[in-house]
Amino acid sequence: MPPKKGGDGIKPPPIIGRFGTSLKIGVVGLPNVGKSTFFNVLTNSQASAENFPFCTIDPNESRVPVPDERFDFLCQYHKPASKIPAFLNVVDIAGLVKGAHNGQGLGNAFLSHISACDGIFHLTRLHCCSRAFSSCGAFEDDDITHVEGSVDPIRDIEIIHEELQLKDEEMIGPVIDKLEKVAVRGGDKKLKPEYDIMCKVKSWVIDQKKPVRFCHDWNDKEIEVLNKHLFLTSKPMVYLVNLSEKDYIRKKNKWLIKIKEWVDKYDPGALVIPFSGALELKLQELSAEERQKYLEANMTQSALPKIIKAGFAALQLEYFFTAGPDEVRAWTIRKGTKAPQAAGKIHTDFEKGFIMAEVMKYEDFKEEGSENAVKAAGKYRQQGRNYIVEDGDIIFFKFNTPQQPKKK
Repeated sequence: MPPKKGGDGIKPPPIIGRFGTSLKIGVVGLPNVGKSTFFNVLTNSQASAENFPFCTIDPNESRVPVPDERFDFLCQYHKPASKIPAFLNVVDIAGLVKGAHNGQGLGNAFLSHISACDGIFHLTRLHCCSRAFSSCGAFEDDDITHVEGSVDPIRDIEIIHEELQLKDEEMIGPVIDKLEKVAVRGGDKKLKPEYDIMCKVKSWVIDQKKPVRFCHDWNDKEIEVLNKHLFLTSKPMVYLVNLSEKDYIRKKNKWLIKIKEWVDKYDPGALVIPFSGALELKLQELSAEERQKYLEANMTQSALPKIIKAGFAALQLEYFFTAGPDEVRAWTIRKGTKAPQAAGKIHTDFEKGFIMAEVMKYEDFKEEGSENAVKAAGKYRQQGRNYIVEDGDIIFFKFNTPQQPKKK
């Protein structure tokens, strides 16, 4: 049976930033808001977590498995020799202070570390009742030093936004000056379109004081220019609000609604995820059985799986599965990737010699109980070159092995 012709489907919005799958999300916030401790809990690592500004100087980086019940089910079904989940690359970045764009605190070093990331976990502090989880969130613990002298998470969020905005404004001027010299006064017609695009960026960022990512009308050519400069305000944000264990369990805190209202107004569409660093630290120290009992007794659950999945999605990443008795593996791709390019993630020969993709939906596989049952139910699909791979697809690729050039 020949592969079905797949339409191009709805074209996804252009993605600003580095194009690839080994993308990073940075943990960002003011000093002493618990970034390193959150990073340690998230990654089970032991980055330094002392209570003083700039404890983290060089960014710590770790890979975190993306939790997925689908992956777990496929592993349980196939009992493979090898199990490889998807991973989220997380970076713990030094604390930012007001004036960082002018070199205050760690200043430009901090901002360059953010520039090397592709998304941001924006951590703010609310409460902390555990000295072990020092300075962990939007909290009011007198034992913890706040770099601004008082607790106000809205102010803290605005400081981060302002510093990223000001750094982008600082970057735009020299770029336009250089392009104007060559494209306008020098008459270089090839660079004139880039000059015009940067003037549009200047109008949006400097004149209108808006982050790059807030403009949803950037076209492909404009995205190409934006990607040359990797502006800080182009990076997607996930807001993490650290509560005391008590507030997290009861899902209540006086600041939580205010933060959500601020984000809805100034960063519409961004996620706000409450969590409790104190609770996560406690859970990490319990055995699996004790952890389950504690969660059930308090009618709550860890927020870490939700945070990891949100970070992965913010980077516009997804994955498909290959599954069998030898290996169950999640292959990370960008959203909107077509079948031949997805095949190329496994091996370049798969893309070069692509014939078709045989696709099962995970839901169909679980419901029917086996690959043969999926085929019998008419739910096994053969897809061609234009098929856009969907998150959670189980795929078997067919390809021709490229012929090796003959030796002379």
